[in-house]
Amino acid sequence: MKRLALCAALALCAIAASAAPAGAADECRGLMVCISVPGPWVVVPAQFGASRTSTQYLLECPGQRGVVGGTDAVVSDRALDVTFAGQVGSPVSPGVTTSRSVFFSGLYAGPTRKATTFRPFLGCIPTSGGGRSTTSVTFKPGHPITLRAASTRLLPGRDQSITRACPSGERLVSSWHTIAFRTKTAPSAVLMSVAQATRFVRNGRVLVRTTTTDAMPSNVKAEVQVGLACTRP
Repeated sequence: MKRLALCAALALCAIAASAAPAGAADECRGLMVCISVPGPWVVVPAQFGASRTSTQYLLECPGQRGVVGGTDAVVSDRALDVTFAGQVGSPVSPGVTTSRSVFFSGLYAGPTRKATTFRPFLGCIPTSGGGRSTTSVTFKPGHPITLRAASTRLLPGRDQSITRACPSGERLVSSWHTIAFRTKTAPSAVLMSVAQATRFVRNGRVLVRTTTTDAMPSNVKAEVQVGLACTRP
């Protein structure tokens, strides 16, 4: 029995070590079993003055098969404030405060007008594996808004149009769009300037038009996330 217990403990350690690779942030700290989910570098456009708006990004657990147990972020500027939206409920915990995705917001509070970036991270707790539940999670009913997002790859020197709408039977409440770069380090000001996006909303449909210059390197993975907040009438 002792030998079996030792093998089980070693196997659990191996899972935790493989699920949270070196180089991640602190999203898995304190979680015995955790899958690290790094997001891209999210661009917060340059703004100035007292009427600044935040930039949003929705990051999900792989295949939506886990629940978020930890979050973290790294920023390219210390004046960038990064928060996430949590659900009301008690106790504050995975499955109550968080679900299978996290809605991050970045707001630049610095005195200068410049674009900045943040990179969000999730620590996801598997809710099933090997045919049995790994952790017990319950979700509070009654949340009227469902967040839906999809990302589209941006191509150098190309104008693109992306249209999104809520599923049939749902109504659009609000929307967002965000340009992001899947690079190892924070993108430079020059790189951030090669992609622009504009959003239009009409008759419950969201249209995002993007423009990229030929200066964008072909090996750089740039994308635009278009997100919708939907509800049932």
